Amino acid sequence: MKTTLMTFAVAAALGFSGMGYAALSKQERKAEQDRISSAYKADKEKCKGMKANAKDVCMAEAKGTHKVAKAELEARDKGTPKAQADVKLAKAEAEYDVAKEKCDDKSGNAKDVCKKDAKATFTRAKADSKVDREAKESSKDNRERVAEARRDAVKDVNQADYKAARERCDSLSGDAKDRCISDVKARYGK
Repeated sequence: MKTTLMTFAVAAALGFSGMGYAALSKQERKAEQDRISSAYKADKEKCKGMKANAKDVCMAEAKGTHKVAKAELEARDKGTPKAQADVKLAKAEAEYDVAKEKCDDKSGNAKDVCKKDAKATFTRAKADSKVDREAKESSKDNRERVAEARRDAVKDVNQADYKAARERCDSLSGDAKDRCISDVKARYGK
């Protein structure tokens, strides 16, 4: 599944670089939608023989690949900054969903840390997507919006990283935990 997601990412990168955007004809769009749908069904079929969390991870990968492919089709068809940002967001959401499923194989604090790390990574990617979208739109007051998007991104990422670092401290006890929490608070200005 991961290779399928990477294949879509490479195809999108090649499709977005150097080539102009052209709206797809109805037949081209329908053919591409059918191909995406067939690939999704095939990916889901591969998951049927799996059990427990491996099946959940497989299904999350299949759904993510499908969602990314649909977003890439939309971006190829429309060619707008919003559509391109939606591709980045779809990829981030797909990776986040898979990461959360993989965390389910862990238990206790390791599971909590895994989920917080996944959330921090997702928050970072989502913020990057928003900043990219604002940066690609061209207008006079756009600089202010880009600066605001960057400030919001830094704040959101900092908060997510803080929560992940704080969660790591929970595996400790006593003075070591207290020192860890103090260090984290100092590092993130809390």
